[in-house]
Amino acid sequence: MYAIVKTGGKQYKVREDDILQVEKLAGDVGSEISFDDVLMYSDGENVTVGQPKVENISVSGHIVAQGKSKKIIVFKYKRRKRYRRTQGHRQHFTAVQIDSIKA
Repeated sequence: MYAIVKTGGKQYKVREDDILQVEKLAGDVGSEISFDDVLMYSDGENVTVGQPKVENISVSGHIVAQGKSKKIIVFKYKRRKRYRRTQGHRQHFTAVQIDSIKA
């Protein structure tokens, strides 16, 4: 059994007991969260595809961690012009453990 949910402008394939790292969501560690934008649902035999969402299906879980990803380096460079700019960025994330997929 799995579902495809949409959050933070991205789509994720989730199963029960998966830990999912998504864009930052509001909430504290341990609080419940529910994804209502379910785009596809499969129970092992039947596959249901939404137009654009599947009705009467919800994916619920709880927040495991809030944090920042590893630092990435953004480097801009223009040859022969003495132009160099370096900037770092750490993206905020929320780790969510999927508890159940309810049909």
